[in-house]
Amino acid sequence: MFSSPTSNRTLATTTLKGAGLIDSDTRMRDATADKPGGRKGPSKSRSHRTRQMDVYKYKEPQGPSRASMLAARTPAGGASDILTIRGASTVGRLRRNAVTAAITGGAPGKEHAVPVKAVEVWRDFVNRRWNPEARFLNLEGMMEDPEIQKNNLRPPGAPGSSSKEASVLFKLASQLKPAVQTLSLANNNISTGQLISTLAHYLPKLANLSLQNNNLKVWRDIDYISGRKGKLDHLRELILLGNPLRDMEIQHGRGDKYKSDMARRFTSLIMLDQEAIATIAFDAPGPSSTPVIEKRATATTFPYEMRPPFITGVEDSVVSNFLVRFFPLFDDQRAGLLDAYHPSATFSFSCNTTIPSRARIQGLHVSKDMPNQRKLDWGVWLNNGSRNLNRMGGGVDKLVSSLHLGSEAAIRAMSTLPKTKHDVSGSPEKFCIDAWPVGQGENLKLFISLHGQFVEEPSQGIRSFDRAFVLAPAPPGSRAKLNGWDVMILSDQWSIRAYSTHDAWHPGRMRVQAGDALPTQQPTGSAPSSSSLIPAHARAQLEQAISTFSEPQRNLIMQVCERTGLNAKYAVDCLQNNTWNLDRAIANFEQVKGALSRDAYL
Repeated sequence: MFSSPTSNRTLATTTLKGAGLIDSDTRMRDATADKPGGRKGPSKSRSHRTRQMDVYKYKEPQGPSRASMLAARTPAGGASDILTIRGASTVGRLRRNAVTAAITGGAPGKEHAVPVKAVEVWRDFVNRRWNPEARFLNLEGMMEDPEIQKNNLRPPGAPGSSSKEASVLFKLASQLKPAVQTLSLANNNISTGQLISTLAHYLPKLANLSLQNNNLKVWRDIDYISGRKGKLDHLRELILLGNPLRDMEIQHGRGDKYKSDMARRFTSLIMLDQEAIATIAFDAPGPSSTPVIEKRATATTFPYEMRPPFITGVEDSVVSNFLVRFFPLFDDQRAGLLDAYHPSATFSFSCNTTIPSRARIQGLHVSKDMPNQRKLDWGVWLNNGSRNLNRMGGGVDKLVSSLHLGSEAAIRAMSTLPKTKHDVSGSPEKFCIDAWPVGQGENLKLFISLHGQFVEEPSQGIRSFDRAFVLAPAPPGSRAKLNGWDVMILSDQWSIRAYSTHDAWHPGRMRVQAGDALPTQQPTGSAPSSSSLIPAHARAQLEQAISTFSEPQRNLIMQVCERTGLNAKYAVDCLQNNTWNLDRAIANFEQVKGALSRDAYL
């Protein structure tokens, strides 16, 4: 006969008990299960999990509970010894997705705790950097803080740091009263936006943020905190100066695109890198029940007029004689200026390659009327010692080598630069000269500030320039005096710029924005001009572009183009979104003109 499974189980149990391998009150469980298919059947032996009913039936549950097992793995000190981040609960039931800040590190995805001592150091650090009156939290240069170094903590941006350290700081910041309004994380070498990804979670209503002089390189770093994803919706000012991302965009001529991309990511932003951001929109007015607000005229000119050039404290002949003799020699025979410079004089030049906004709007550098502008090359200037301190690399050595000390060094430096032609006497209206004395007594000097333009050879392109001279009377018997110079040059600073017209210093009202239509005072009874802002070559194209519109609409479009300089496409867009109301369209243009690109104009 075959023995039953039950008798076999009983025999095995008796044998093991007799050998002392199992306790006398423990029953064996059949691993093959008592159900068809090998599935495990219900066991009378309880697992370590405690049923909810057992909690009420027994004071001491049968077997260890989940909470007790977790508590056994929790460091000594209990819940009071950890700083929980993003809603992690205390012992009893820990959220699986809870993120905790860990100073000592650990594997990703696991829950970590910050020791009490580290938390207190961070809390003390935050309190020391907090200015409640200004609602300003200064977290700049955290790696250089003595307490941080003393306790071997790793702030965001330090080698080996992670977003956990930043989460600790931001949560402590969220507990400050009153709420933090301005936060500076400048000079921390933050190289990825992931390190500060929890910033918006803890400080959602932050208004001003500085990330200056960090190491953010790509747009993805900005997306970690951008308002486009519902983060930092209240941010009004952002500073990213000194980050590779911004520097690269500016260097490649994508400054306008950089601003617009930032404005799209942070819709509430009004200041970027310490410059105002204008909103671009031709908004169509909708019905409103609010009282009509009186319209105020938009300023098109500055409150003070441009005054004529002035020379004070010195005879005009001293200045004019110097300039009339200096520039012909500078253009044709620079070596002949050796005697005009003091033996210890200084000379430097710098290049500003950015095209001025006014010149860009007027199209001066792409105009068919000025074809030589495209032949100009900045390379020969930049490679011969340009001293633009905003863009200079190479350290102290280049700073020193680009400042030429002594008359001979000054003449050698000038001789390496392209030849020029300054039409000082032939077109005086193209130059602006201001001069006044500086110093007192025997130390009396003459300062001359000169703005103008010159023709560069051999390209025949035009450049603008600013030049500042510091002059002193030539002593009797000096080389300058013996060679007919009444004054000698102590300092000569020359700035070469992309060309812009001399309209900038014409006496009279100054326009706020290049391209604005200033009201022209017409003689009594005369008709106003209708084409002052529409170039002759563009008028025919404009009329053709709007030929499909009705006569009244064409008249309105022409008036908008005349008064704003907008091309047909933008003028039509402006009118359509303002219900073809001319005054409303012009007012809308005045609001957004500062942010319009060159493509919007004729």
